[in-house]
Amino acid sequence: MGTSEAVLQVLSGANPLLFNSATCSGNLDSTFPSRFLYKYTKKRVSRYKRLFNCSSTLQSDLGLNRLKGLGYGLSGCREVNSLQLLSCKCQQAESVSGLTAEDGNGTWFVDSAKKLNLNSVANTPNILEFQNVQQVEQEKKSFTSNGAAGTTIDSVSKATVDCLEDEAWNLLRDSMVYYCGSPIGTIAANDPTSSNVLNYDQVFIRDFIPSGIAFLLKGEYDIVRNFILHTLQLQSWEKTMDCHSPGQGLMPASFKVRTVPLDGDDSATEEVLDPDFGEAAIGRVAPVDSGLWWIILLRAYGKCSGDLSVQERIDVQTGIKMILKLCLADGFDMFPTLLVTDGSCMIDRRMGIHGHPLEIQALFYSALLCAREMLAPEDGSADLIRALNNRLVALSFHIREYYWIDLRKLNEIYRYKTEEYSYDAVNKFNIYPDQIPPWLVEWMPNKGGYLIGNLQPAHMDFRFFSLGNIWSIVNGLATRDQSHAILDLMEAKWADLVADMPLKICYPALEGQEWQIITGSDPKNTSWSYHNAGSWPTLLWQFTVACIKMNRPEIAARAVQVAEKRLSRDKWPEYYDTKRARFIGKKAQLFQTWSIAGYLVSKILLADPSAAKILTTEEDSELVNAFSCMISANPRRKRGRKNLNQTYIV
Repeated sequence: MGTSEAVLQVLSGANPLLFNSATCSGNLDSTFPSRFLYKYTKKRVSRYKRLFNCSSTLQSDLGLNRLKGLGYGLSGCREVNSLQLLSCKCQQAESVSGLTAEDGNGTWFVDSAKKLNLNSVANTPNILEFQNVQQVEQEKKSFTSNGAAGTTIDSVSKATVDCLEDEAWNLLRDSMVYYCGSPIGTIAANDPTSSNVLNYDQVFIRDFIPSGIAFLLKGEYDIVRNFILHTLQLQSWEKTMDCHSPGQGLMPASFKVRTVPLDGDDSATEEVLDPDFGEAAIGRVAPVDSGLWWIILLRAYGKCSGDLSVQERIDVQTGIKMILKLCLADGFDMFPTLLVTDGSCMIDRRMGIHGHPLEIQALFYSALLCAREMLAPEDGSADLIRALNNRLVALSFHIREYYWIDLRKLNEIYRYKTEEYSYDAVNKFNIYPDQIPPWLVEWMPNKGGYLIGNLQPAHMDFRFFSLGNIWSIVNGLATRDQSHAILDLMEAKWADLVADMPLKICYPALEGQEWQIITGSDPKNTSWSYHNAGSWPTLLWQFTVACIKMNRPEIAARAVQVAEKRLSRDKWPEYYDTKRARFIGKKAQLFQTWSIAGYLVSKILLADPSAAKILTTEEDSELVNAFSCMISANPRRKRGRKNLNQTYIV
């Protein structure tokens, strides 16, 4: 078959398989021309002749056995590191310098610009150089009219996305950590070009969650099982800070596999797990969310793998109870929400979230629901389950009633009376109307609403915190109407919350004197950076789960498409800066594992929405009944003049 005839068959759909799978393997000193100039001439109207491959094992007609790390350009993959190369689904291209398609209308010339040493150079883009833009546009229109170009472009786009997913999976597997020969987790970041790793070479419990979910959805259960059981062993690790031990049941923030000399034998070594409960962390903050995420992952493992033997183990049951007892312990707090210090969750630096931050409450509610589902029924658990049920009812009522805000509620707060001393006070927390920030009055859409970031006496944090709102949808802490309203708001404020990279961790940023006072002039949390309204790609997976649960997956798909344009090209950053997320974070780690895993989980769930059920929880009918009773008869009124006999049983 002649060259021009083969090209025409590709364009007419005779060869639908534009890309096939090939493995980029080997570590050779071969070179390859990874930069090409595509030159257009006026002599004939061109036809698409060849689609050049992104990266693949080339055959002998190119004189190459293997290639290493082509730049990710029009449809390419980038090098991961010097040890392992990626595989992607692309079709090998022939060496086509100077070939023409004789169809009477034009010619495409594909010339090699130069050859690069691929041992050390990656991320070299491909360049399209057009000498007559107007004619190219006319040609594009003519192709679109007969449908050929549309099919070709769609195929290229799909192959590029497949390439991106292959790259992400290879990067995720490169980040795996082994303990005694078995996979046990993934490190936080795996940037081979960075020498300043800080603690990013450790396995963080919260960071591993999207990695664990990705492996579960892929059918690779061992790494998640190992992670669950080994972190459980660290739960009772005796470590102190200033002669004080952490509370029993506290899970570490992270751990590291260390090789140490064997006792009594200097010539032999052994591997040990070295946990960090916050005593070495920046700011010395305790990881409140670690244990909550651990319970959520444990339930997901059982639902996805069908292996319930892990959650039924005595040591695992004991671990669940220890976490619950730590969270449900009596204290000075008068509210059903969990009282924590600043920086005790994903936002692990001073950002003014001390008190009762929404993110912790959403995770707390999830952990309570998951634990209730997994706890074995026995006499010793009766009191704990009773306390758990009571807290679930009170917590859901508290969040839905007092954290919710929309235009109507905002107007109600604007008209609040203050200094009310009464069991029946409307303004129960003595919120002063002047606390309503000017930005919120203009920002709040007519349709939609959200759960505020924090609530304490005389204080409401009106900032929008993405993770807390999203996870409140996932676990049913927000009502169905509230859940739809949150997604409505996120769609209405897409330019603020998504923009050029999903998803803002919070909105808006602290600026000026407010930033100085609340963050202590933190140079990492400057306005629109890091935790101060930076954009975090890892939040994609939680957002996807929430959209799928509310039967609105198209919103998540739109966000994923935005992320796909930049993630690989930017080397999978930890976060993005500026109001529209146009810059890679000034101190962001590259090849951040949970950015990679978050993207993969989103893609898998969008392809199979039913898989999201391992993470979602539906509204409990008993809780709904109890919640209705609380609305119709506030228990606080029992201390007033009216003696209400109505009670509820969970």
